[in-house]
Amino acid sequence: MENSENISRRDFIKKAGLGLLAASAIAQSCSDDSKQVSAAVNIPKGKMTLRENPNTKDKVSLLGYGMMRLPVISQSNDKIQGSARESNAPIDQETVNKMVDYAIEHGVNYFDTSPAYCKGKSEHSTGIALSRHDRKKYFIATKLSNYNPATWSRKASMEMFENSLKELQVDYIDYLLLHGVGMGEDALHDFNGRYIDNGILDWLVEQKQKGRIRNLGFSYHGDIRIFDMLLKWHDEGKYHWDFVQIQMNYVDWKYAKLILERNTNAEYLYSELEKRGIPAVVMEPLLGGRLVKMPDKIVEQMKRREPERSVASWSFRFLGTYPNVMTSLSGMTYMENLEDNLITHCPMKTLNDEEMRFLADVAKQIVEMKTVPCNECQYCMPCPYGLDIPSIFSHYNKCITEGNLAETSADSDYKKQRRAFLIGYDRSVSKLRQANMCTSCRECVSHCPQRIDIPAELQKIDRHVEHLKRHA
Repeated sequence: MENSENISRRDFIKKAGLGLLAASAIAQSCSDDSKQVSAAVNIPKGKMTLRENPNTKDKVSLLGYGMMRLPVISQSNDKIQGSARESNAPIDQETVNKMVDYAIEHGVNYFDTSPAYCKGKSEHSTGIALSRHDRKKYFIATKLSNYNPATWSRKASMEMFENSLKELQVDYIDYLLLHGVGMGEDALHDFNGRYIDNGILDWLVEQKQKGRIRNLGFSYHGDIRIFDMLLKWHDEGKYHWDFVQIQMNYVDWKYAKLILERNTNAEYLYSELEKRGIPAVVMEPLLGGRLVKMPDKIVEQMKRREPERSVASWSFRFLGTYPNVMTSLSGMTYMENLEDNLITHCPMKTLNDEEMRFLADVAKQIVEMKTVPCNECQYCMPCPYGLDIPSIFSHYNKCITEGNLAETSADSDYKKQRRAFLIGYDRSVSKLRQANMCTSCRECVSHCPQRIDIPAELQKIDRHVEHLKRHA
């Protein structure tokens, strides 16, 4: 449901239904592209596109604030040095407060966090920032992130929920998710251990009945059998899902399964939710930034069509074209990220049929690059043997998109590409944390939301590195 735009559901369905072509894998919200927005840009207030939750009639901002990449303070100069998702430095609470204030002022009202985000610091920081505002002005989404078997007990899971209330400084959660459903190599076993055998799912339903949870849902990662099982329970009336969080973008729409056989295309996930009237919350709209860090030729194609819009805006407009998307989460570390996203959503200009076809072609180009589908979410970290897995994949993918992945010495730019790869590799990843240190213990595999066979990919990269070293 839109506010100031007054776009009818029929118009949305018409646009979405004629444009069901799009998808593949690569992106992140802290892009250089989005950081070009000037702080002086005039972003209108009162123009945020809203969607209505049919269960509670909440008017939810189409742009959701993902509190998983909060800015941190440099130990040396007290300036923002990056994201708390990757750093042990303290969160820059002053900047978080400023950005949350600005977001709320411009209509953002959905804030998504987790006990696991920012090395366990996100809920506390989010609570500080939001508690300064009228509770009726925002919706808090958090998760029961009981991945570790040590937290599977009924007592530990209950304590995690209670601690979320404490850290967020609230007496109820607007949107509570079972976190990472479908993850792990034995997803059904893990799901039962986390939520069924301990009776914690029934306990959460009781908390909803008491008003301590307003909407109960789950975030889906991986095993489609779990997704289908939970929707079957919904159909049978065993459990009612008020919303479901899925990974959706114009690449994963058609190509998620092609990229990794164990994944599921977003088209299926979205369609199953839409036909049941279950609102979809979208994660990874930019695939960890890979739908922004793209080859120049793709960026040029987008800029020719929309010179004034960022590359990131295409991804959000794709999502906004689907009427059952309630909100899309963006992890915004910098004010420039927030400003750019607000420009896109205040109000949302949905895509027409021809633009949807254009994105389908872009998705095809991205898939053909054969990058590692890593979103740099850090769930695989820390590696017990010290590898910097996300940085290894990031460098490898960067070399692919920049055309620096020489295969043989017969390639015309082999020496240049070889040098760029090896020197860049040593600069990006210290030698003791590179792919050759992997022991294939597979501890990381069960934690990967993308279901990547991480050891196999690391071995492939190491073979490439060794090939480059031997063939100067």
